[in-house]
Amino acid sequence: MADAKDESQGQMKLMSVNTGLPRDVMWHGRSVSTGIFKEPVHSRVALRKLNLDGDRQADLGVHGGEYKAVYCYPLAHYDYWKRELPDRELPMGIFGENFTLDRFLEGSVHLGDRFSVGSAEVIVTQPRLPCYKLGMRFESDEMVKRFFVSGRTGFYLAVTSEGGVGAGDEMTIISRDLNGVPVSEITRLYAEKRYSNTDVAWVQRALRVAALPESWKEHFRQRLGHIPTLG
Repeated sequence: MADAKDESQGQMKLMSVNTGLPRDVMWHGRSVSTGIFKEPVHSRVALRKLNLDGDRQADLGVHGGEYKAVYCYPLAHYDYWKRELPDRELPMGIFGENFTLDRFLEGSVHLGDRFSVGSAEVIVTQPRLPCYKLGMRFESDEMVKRFFVSGRTGFYLAVTSEGGVGAGDEMTIISRDLNGVPVSEITRLYAEKRYSNTDVAWVQRALRVAALPESWKEHFRQRLGHIPTLG
């Protein structure tokens, strides 16, 4: 691991810590259980290996777990969505995030970046791939595609050391994986139809990042084996 206390990676602040328990919502004529409805917590809360106290996911097959213990979303993206969705109120936590963060975007946060936050420590594992439940939250099937295409995906954290967190805490970089790839690049590579030689190099770097879940690594291994390169 390498030190990463440069101007591109310093501190983020938790503007809001958001939690929520699963609830049943009617969507397209059927009842669906979802944990996407999050609300700000106005006190400190324990951050554990699988989630924050008071927070749960409904479908553990695709949400939550060790590599998705915390979902982060940059506050800066709220301005974009306010322009895109002028008639909708956008309280913090509406995107289903646990941490609403200032300052840092997906292009400056890397897989394997390790942070201290409150008395806990966390590591960046992957970008978010939105599912239909985001459409439920915004009452629009189009929202899932709009969210992904925007590139404003946010990112997930694993918890390497449990502790307490709260709004106003600084999230400070401790170290960076030598093979770390920006979260934004991982999202782009996931969607890219053909890979250039540079893209292949990025993927090969990502495969060496210990924090990237095996499911993502297997996806990229298959892509390298089947997608023609541009040269």
